[in-house]
Amino acid sequence: MSEKLQKVLARSGQGSRREIELMIQQGRVSIDGVVAKLGDRLEDLSVSVRIDGHNVQLVSTSDEVCRVLAYNKPEGELCTRHDPEGRRTVFDRLPRLSDGRWVSVGRLDANTAGLLLFTTDGELANRLMHPSRSVEREYMVRVFGEVTEEMVRNLVRGVELEDGMARFEDVVYAGGEGMNHTFYVVITEGRNREVRRLWDSQGVTVSRLKRVRYGDIFLTKDLPRGGWMELELKEVNYLRETVELPAESETVLTVEGQKRKRGVRQIRRAVRRHEERISDDTGRGRRGGRQDSRRSSSRNDAEVVGQDQNPRQRRGSTGEDSRRKPVGNDSRRKPVGNDSRRKPTGEDSRRKPAGNDSRRKPTGDDSRCKPAGEGARRKPSGNAANRRDPLKNKPAKPRSRK
Repeated sequence: MSEKLQKVLARSGQGSRREIELMIQQGRVSIDGVVAKLGDRLEDLSVSVRIDGHNVQLVSTSDEVCRVLAYNKPEGELCTRHDPEGRRTVFDRLPRLSDGRWVSVGRLDANTAGLLLFTTDGELANRLMHPSRSVEREYMVRVFGEVTEEMVRNLVRGVELEDGMARFEDVVYAGGEGMNHTFYVVITEGRNREVRRLWDSQGVTVSRLKRVRYGDIFLTKDLPRGGWMELELKEVNYLRETVELPAESETVLTVEGQKRKRGVRQIRRAVRRHEERISDDTGRGRRGGRQDSRRSSSRNDAEVVGQDQNPRQRRGSTGEDSRRKPVGNDSRRKPVGNDSRRKPTGEDSRRKPAGNDSRRKPTGDDSRCKPAGEGARRKPSGNAANRRDPLKNKPAKPRSRK
């Protein structure tokens, strides 16, 4: 049975069907030395297919092992393999593959975060992205502006955009304060910036956008930003059955690997190491940069401290340790003269009053306390009186007849 060339190459992990079609149109694909064109089909997989002069190992449907990754995309990363400006891409953090490559299921713009799926099966990626399959995508949206019921009804009924009619399958309000409101919306298409354009048509601006679900695959809290996790065979088969593909019987994950999943701390540690490695590579170098920083810090310490490397004197003390015996008029650590914290003098009656206890019988001009003529203590009343004498108002126990 013959298959289209782009379908076979997509199954071999060379990209999505659209990407391969562009390669064919650009004349980058050849079959047995002849430049391929759109519409070519392969009868036999033993032919020699090359992309940019490199031989491609064709994979049949029986030999392919479908793998799917769930990736929590942070804001600022691009959904492209190579960026001419050198910015971060979503493919930088993914694990390396010996055969084939990862194909992204859909795209998210640089300002959008959340769930992004990757697979080694190009056919699976193409069917999940196709509008005819109507696979639901759920987003958490925070909009800035006043939202009315009429706006929500318009978004559910449909709005005319530049590329045709578009609408939300469901809109759920999740709260908000002031002019900021949060909604959960569901769409079944993957147009470019569709969610943002729908809200813009109603006169409100999207300030934050995050994808939280693709089909029945949810973005859980155990997957931190910048981390990835490979889906199990059950979840992979769900995606394949959704787009009418045969179920898989094999998986790369072992039984022990499925039981011992990586925790949140391990994923965050791996993400942190990746970011440190990128920052080191963009600098002067891993070893050279550290040595320079150590040398500069040691030189600065030598200029400030001199030859004495005592850490106590490095803080700025002269002679004795300034933390225990301050020099000069530092009364915060050890006051000069009388200790005002323990033995107050003068008119300081807040810590130790002079004469009688001013807290019970205030005298003099202390206007914060009650004058002595009206009584120092106030007679308790209400619940306070009951707390002082809880048995005072207790009813008598009735007598029982013998």
